[in-house]
Parts: sequence; C-alpha cells; structure tokens
Amino acid sequence: MAEQVDEQALEEVVTFTSDLIRIDTTNRGGGDCRERPAAEYAAARLAEAGFEPTLLERSRGRTNVVARVEGTDPSADALLLHGHLDVVPAEAADWSVHPFSGEVRDGVVWGRGAVDMKNMDAMILSVVRGWTRQDVRPRRDIVIAFTADEEASAEDGSGFLADEHAGLFEGCTEGIGESGAFTFHDGTGREIYPLSAGERGTAWLKLTARGRAGHGSKVNRDNAVTRLAAAIARIGEHEWPLRLTPTVRAALTELAAVYGVEPDLTDVDALLDKLGPAAQLVEATVRGSANPTMLDAGYKINVIPGEAVAYVDGRCLPGGEDEFRETLDLLTGPDVEWEFQHRTVALQAPVGSATFARMRAAVQEFAPEGHVVPYCMSGGTDAKQFSRLGVTGYGFTPLKLPEGYDYGAMFHGVDERVPVEALHFGVRVLDRFLRSV
Repeated sequence: MAEQVDEQALEEVVTFTSDLIRIDTTNRGGGDCRERPAAEYAAARLAEAGFEPTLLERSRGRTNVVARVEGTDPSADALLLHGHLDVVPAEAADWSVHPFSGEVRDGVVWGRGAVDMKNMDAMILSVVRGWTRQDVRPRRDIVIAFTADEEASAEDGSGFLADEHAGLFEGCTEGIGESGAFTFHDGTGREIYPLSAGERGTAWLKLTARGRAGHGSKVNRDNAVTRLAAAIARIGEHEWPLRLTPTVRAALTELAAVYGVEPDLTDVDALLDKLGPAAQLVEATVRGSANPTMLDAGYKINVIPGEAVAYVDGRCLPGGEDEFRETLDLLTGPDVEWEFQHRTVALQAPVGSATFARMRAAVQEFAPEGHVVPYCMSGGTDAKQFSRLGVTGYGFTPLKLPEGYDYGAMFHGVDERVPVEALHFGVRVLDRFLRSV
C-alpha cells in the first residue's frame, strides 16, 4: 500500500491558504503590485522545513521564490512545480465575506486567491513540508517556483525567471501548474476531471484608427470613431474556422467515450451538442477567438476626435499564429492599424506521456468514480514563459468539488472560495503524484 500523506499537511494547507489570502497581493497591472510579503511567507515555510529558498526581484517588491527539492535519482529529469502569488483586484463591497479576510466558515476558505491560485501554493508548501516530517524524497529533483505578476504581463515573474535565472531550472523538462484535475459536474451525476495538456496563445491587441478632427455638427467622412467601430464590429462578428489540436482531439474522443457517443470529428459542432454541459470544457478551444473588450475615443460630445483606440483579447491555437495575423489584417482594413500589446505562445503537451498517466492515476486513486480526461485551457498561465526553457507544461491543481460549486466563476469572480475538503483532496492527490512521477 502506498504511503499515506502526512496528516499535519492536511491542517497546514488550510492555514497556509488562509494566511496567504490575508496578504493582499492585488495586481492592478502597470507594475502596481507588491508580492514580497507573500513571497517572504512562502520562503519562511520552506526554510522551516530545511529547504533553501532564493528570493528574486526584477522590480522592487515584485518578488519570486525558487527552491529545489533534491530527488533520489540524479540522472532523472527535474520537474518544475509552480504557482503564482499575485491576485486580481476585488471590491470588498461586492463580497459576502471580505476578500482578504481568509475566513474559514462552514468548512470553506473565503477570499481572493482561494482558487486562483493561493490554494495551490498552499498545497505545494504543505506537501513538501510533510515529506520532511516523514523523511520522504521524490525520485526526481523538484524545482518549486512561486511567481509574481502572472495576472498581468509576467515580466516581473516567470518571464524574468526564464530570461535571467534559467540556471535555477537546470534539468527541468516538465512543469506542473495552474488549473486542471478539478471536479466538473455535468448535472447527470457524472464527475469529470479535466487535466490540462495545452493552452491557447495570448494575443492582446491595440487597434488605432485615425481621422480628421472636427466639429460634431459637420459632415466628416474621415471620422476615426466610425472607422474603429466598423472594424470592431467585423472582429466581434467573425466566425473563426475550426482547428483541432492533438489535445483537443483527445479531449473530444475521451469525452465521447464517457457519454457513449460516436466521436465524429468531421462534425464537431454536432458532437459538442451530444456532450451536453461537458461541451464547455472543449468548445472554447476548437477555434481561435478575438473579443473586443475596451474602447477609448473623444473628450467632448460635440468634438469629433482625430484618433480612436480599442483593445481586443485575442487567443490563437498552436500553429494558428499566421492565420490569426492575416485575419486581423483583413478585419481591420486599411483605415485601422493594429499591434500586439501582449503576446505569448500557444502550448501543447503530450497526453500519452508517463507524467500524464501518473497524474491520471493519482486522481483516480482518490476519485475512483470520476472520469479523467485531457483538455486544453482557453486562457494562459506561467507555463508559457517556462516553455522558453524547454519545459513542457501541464495544468494540475487537484480539487474535489461539490455539485453546484461553479469552479469557473471563482476565477476573478465575486465570493471566491474553496472547500476545506477540496484542499485536503488536493494535498492527497498532489502528494501521491509527486511520489510516483
């Protein structure tokens, strides 16, 4: 029988999650964030267990933590285990519980970061500290990285680490990070656990239209706002073509098996209809996308401005970067310029790897009633930056969640919270996986 997780780790994961939530690491973008107190907290917990964490900053207060857990097999490739310390803003007036209280109420930990992703930071700390108490060492070296700035550009976080401190990640060939191995309830009694083996690429765009400024009462055929609005409408209405990556193909095939339907990949839209609510695990990743999100033009109602600006959240699939650029050129037309404001690569990871199989086995050991399937994330994580080091990234933040708990709504949403039992499940699964990999 496999060795059991250290029981103290189950207590610590709740304490650490709560403590980290109480450390306000709100990232408002533009450098307005200070992760250092949370980084110092995480480093102290590692040091208490005999590890030697390194604190690294590109900008003052934007602190990252890196530590290495030595494995028993020096010839084995190292594994990267990473989580970010920053969180998105939260308006206290909108919440049932103060977002930075870290309150534990009725078996639930409340606060910003409970799911995204101070829970995983706490799991990592709890598991490796438990190993120290049990005198356990993994087979592979494990490099732990707690990062800054994931909720913005990652320039002060994983990007900085990958570019300036690559030596700390020597030997890392695979990485485990955000989002995956959570319970998805389909409403029919089935529990599905999607494991992330890919991410769409990020393509945040700035669109600029220029025209002739003038009085709002005059005829103006060179109106920048009109030009921009037309381009934005075309982008918003565009139907992106179907593109199935290997990860998405595997997801559709395995979900079809769960529901006992034919995995007809020649008619994906019809297949998605047969998957019911589970289709939402896949539907955002069968195509690229470009969603207008921000507009900025003018300063007075009776003045036609000479310039109008818009921002678009674009996402592209692996191999679809050239198509994305060509499509934007057509949709914006000759009167609107566009440029990348922030851009990161799309990722794919093999679902047939030994590491994926061991993630699957760890989940199934503690959730034997669940169906574990691969999936591709519609958004992105720090795995994009670490891929520059040759690290193949998976999303694996295990949580067993009760029916009615809307996991997706917790990300950047109001009343973010995580059940204590979900944290305990996460520690057990993460511990089992890391001992086996």
